Amino acid sequence: MTSGPTQTELFQSTVSVKEFAEKAYLDYSMYVILDRALPHIADGLKPVQRRIIYAMSELGLSATAKYKKSARTVGDVIGKFHPHGDSAAYEAMVLMAQPFSYRYPIIDGQGNWGSPDDPKSFAAMRYTECRFTPYAQVLLAEISRGTVSWSPNFDSTLEEPERLPARLPNILLNGASGVAVGMATDIPPHNMTEVAEACVELLRNPKIDIPGLCQLIKGPDFPTEAEIVTPRSELQAIYETGNGTVRARAVWESVGRSIIISALPYQVSGAKVMEQVAAQMIAKKLPMIVDLRDEGDEANPTRLVFELRSNRIDCDALMGHLFATTNLERTYRVNLNVIGLHNLPRVYDLKQLLKEWLEFRKNTIIRRIESRLEQVSDRLHILAGLLTVYLHIDEVIRIIRETDDPKAVLMASYPLSERQVEAILDIRLRQLAKLEQIKINKELDALSLEQDELQRTLDSTSRLRTLMIKEIEAVANEFGDQRRSPIVDGFETAKAFSSEDLVPVEPITVILSKSGWIRAAKGHEIDPTSLNYREGDGFLQRARGYSNNHLISMDQTGRMYTTQAHSLPSARSFGEPLTTMINTSTSIEFISIILGADDDYCLLATTEGNGFICQLKDAATRNRSGKAVLTIRKNDAPLPCQLMQGLADYVAVITNAGRLLIYPAESLPVQSRGSGVRLINIPAAARKAGESVCAVKSLTKKQSLLIHSGKRYRRIKQSDWDQFLGERTQRGTLLPKGYRSIGLVEVED
Repeated sequence: MTSGPTQTELFQSTVSVKEFAEKAYLDYSMYVILDRALPHIADGLKPVQRRIIYAMSELGLSATAKYKKSARTVGDVIGKFHPHGDSAAYEAMVLMAQPFSYRYPIIDGQGNWGSPDDPKSFAAMRYTECRFTPYAQVLLAEISRGTVSWSPNFDSTLEEPERLPARLPNILLNGASGVAVGMATDIPPHNMTEVAEACVELLRNPKIDIPGLCQLIKGPDFPTEAEIVTPRSELQAIYETGNGTVRARAVWESVGRSIIISALPYQVSGAKVMEQVAAQMIAKKLPMIVDLRDEGDEANPTRLVFELRSNRIDCDALMGHLFATTNLERTYRVNLNVIGLHNLPRVYDLKQLLKEWLEFRKNTIIRRIESRLEQVSDRLHILAGLLTVYLHIDEVIRIIRETDDPKAVLMASYPLSERQVEAILDIRLRQLAKLEQIKINKELDALSLEQDELQRTLDSTSRLRTLMIKEIEAVANEFGDQRRSPIVDGFETAKAFSSEDLVPVEPITVILSKSGWIRAAKGHEIDPTSLNYREGDGFLQRARGYSNNHLISMDQTGRMYTTQAHSLPSARSFGEPLTTMINTSTSIEFISIILGADDDYCLLATTEGNGFICQLKDAATRNRSGKAVLTIRKNDAPLPCQLMQGLADYVAVITNAGRLLIYPAESLPVQSRGSGVRLINIPAAARKAGESVCAVKSLTKKQSLLIHSGKRYRRIKQSDWDQFLGERTQRGTLLPKGYRSIGLVEVED
């Protein structure tokens, strides 16, 4: 495969625009990928970060040095190594100094370097000052010990290091993010102690798998104390593939009528969270919060307080809504895409990344040892020449004093190299004392031992591995700390409130008119008969419940419709036709309404004496066309449905002939639809004579049955039930004379 034309060849010959554009764009892409956007696996730095750190080291800005103006550092960076804009270099420098952006900051800043609420609110570089943090030594400690390769800067007047000799995988410790051409990287920060333990374990047991490494590196460790709520299985999948997402959510606690946020997710602004919550309060989507404030100070930088309407609010549900709708929970993309040792970008899994970094660290230590071995060998060579001087001190002094070219004479007279002779000629007179000869012998012995030790380390894989382990553990012991971001198991998935959840729970009374007009009034004390009705209309039925209940209405066919109670018009007006809230093309006559929750029960019955118990969640429907629940046969009609208090103790069935039957409610089936079972026995002759069921009521042991007959009524208490008790399919007992013409049947508490 032949390579494409060079840039010079393109200009010297006629080429197509397509060929030129492809070549130019490919060159640009590779430049962005390798020299700007992606970090290197060796030191975890991009070129601009590496140049800033090296420029600061050349200025002597150690952790114990005096602060220097940031403008001085930026000037050196862009003037000597990074020929780009000063603002870009300064922003990269600020990022390495922000403790809320970097897990282990490299730069110690003095002045305004931004805040978690606004990371870009830092002061201009002419106002701020900087120096290194102690952690910077993890990257720089061995730079002068022959461990790095050097390359010319942009104008070839200076040299800069190609990589820094990091003693720990900074690529994982501080993470990285960047967007190149056609690829990106998103690496979260990790805990130094955990990463060091994983490196040591991989050195001791190269066959360890990723699940084993995940026992040591449990997950990312962000600069904040927000909780990581990604399941451990998903975290392991991220480290196995190099891709995935991590979720972190704020830490909170409930104190009285307040919710206090004490830690926010990484890179989340407290001011932005307050703005998001306030917007929902203005939109009346958070009626349970009445006030919010930021009480953060120097001692507690993060302290957001949400005042609640009452102490009965479900704080877990409220925080679940806030996690789903605000930045109190945030998702972070993970993409372990870095430039490897072969100078090519690649997505690594955790083991590959650690293994390749350990290879870099091994090569760094070998280069350091070889450099030191070269220095020791050179010094031993010089010391051997100096010993020759002391053995023939008088002759050497004579040669130096009397000859015109002592260097040549010494090399001819003694077995000395040019390097040794130059060292001899540089000796000061006071070094010719006998005491100096003793020092040389001691130094010669010490260096010989060191030379042997270094050579044995180079020749032994096990000794080299042991040295790597000791150095990694030493750095981790010096700079390591405890995990900040706890990993939480068994968390609840964030869920936003529905429109029903946001409705304030308050007692209401729903009134249905004879013409099917519906309205609602606050409270349970309202008298429906005292309300105004349209001309020719009047009161039909009322239902008491709460604003967050379902309103279930039933028509003459046994079909049931569901409406949200909080959406009903006010009782101050005539209301609205219930038919406008459903979708129907036929004429509907509503016969009853009930208000209740999903776990409530209702009693359904027909005039023919059939019925069953239905749970409201089975009767409710989102379909505006309703749901067929009670099956109505020919010559049959539904009775008004009745809301039950749980599964009531008894059922009372009354016919228009004045017969009453009371039996346990457990005799009736609980089903979602159908015609049910026979409630009372009405013989064929009586049915033919017109007898039918006129009322079916559920009763508890503490309730009474109130039967109206004309202007009279009779109260049947539990103590009077014995004569009416029976089984479901019995005929029932006649009421006393004078009460057999049934009008209204009510249940009293």
